[in-house]
Amino acid sequence: MDIQSLRLFVLTCETLNISSAGRTLGMTPAVASTRIAKLERFVGADLLHRSTRKVSMSLEGQDFLPYAREMIAQEEEALAALGRGKTKVSGTLRFAAPSTFAQLYIAPLLPAFMDKHPDLTLDLHLSDTQFDLIEGSYDLALRNSVLEDSSLTARKLADDRRILCASADYLKRHGTPIAPTDLPAHRLIAFSNLDPKGLLKSDGTVAEFSPKRAAHRMVLNDGLTQKKITLQGAGISVNSLWLVHQELANGTLQRVLPDYEMANNPALWLIYPKSNVVSIKVRVFIDFLIDNIGKDAIWNAPPTD
Repeated sequence: MDIQSLRLFVLTCETLNISSAGRTLGMTPAVASTRIAKLERFVGADLLHRSTRKVSMSLEGQDFLPYAREMIAQEEEALAALGRGKTKVSGTLRFAAPSTFAQLYIAPLLPAFMDKHPDLTLDLHLSDTQFDLIEGSYDLALRNSVLEDSSLTARKLADDRRILCASADYLKRHGTPIAPTDLPAHRLIAFSNLDPKGLLKSDGTVAEFSPKRAAHRMVLNDGLTQKKITLQGAGISVNSLWLVHQELANGTLQRVLPDYEMANNPALWLIYPKSNVVSIKVRVFIDFLIDNIGKDAIWNAPPTD
């Protein structure tokens, strides 16, 4: 199977433009279209849907895409093993991450990464909303939830401890909860949903509270907004330590029920499609994030009560 045609197919899936993908690889639009058609004849399936206005992946194309990427990665690794591989990382890396975490921790690192790999294009999708990694044709994603999809592989970046906190002004006006049973009487700020939350005390005691039973509640889907309105005294919220550790240190936020943490703290995971070989561009970015974030995560130290 022609590796260059596979590269063209993968790049077309990323850009949804055959002509643009072809130009990136040094092909004319006519040559690019011919090579895609030849690849489709070889595999015996229409991999792309074409119209005069747009290109989209067929179901067969979605199924074939991870295998095409793996074949390209295998070639790169094989050549590298023989000393013939590329010395520079190139191509396009499509990466998705929660917008709040990316703004705080990933964005400041990107200039250094791009300086190190100037031939690599980063295509970033930043959103606090979950999405389908395969369907979105992403090479890599950061998630803070348990991996359930068997078609994906995960590598841990860092712990994601979560605690209850509120502003000093809110606690002064509404009182400080002494036990989890006090929470329903307070204003609660919930992220994304109102599902019951498990609480684990330092001595192993397990408790639970449900935002649905709160006297007042607010539900939103943006972590940075949640922190801001918590700082403004809107209520008690559950926050990741990576988001609020500075505010806890300077006293603008205070821990609520400091002996408790969320019982099911998810970790921060780097997720990528399952493959026997991880592409060079994915591997170098994973290593870069772990070296600069995961190995010495500043929020991992016990918070100040």
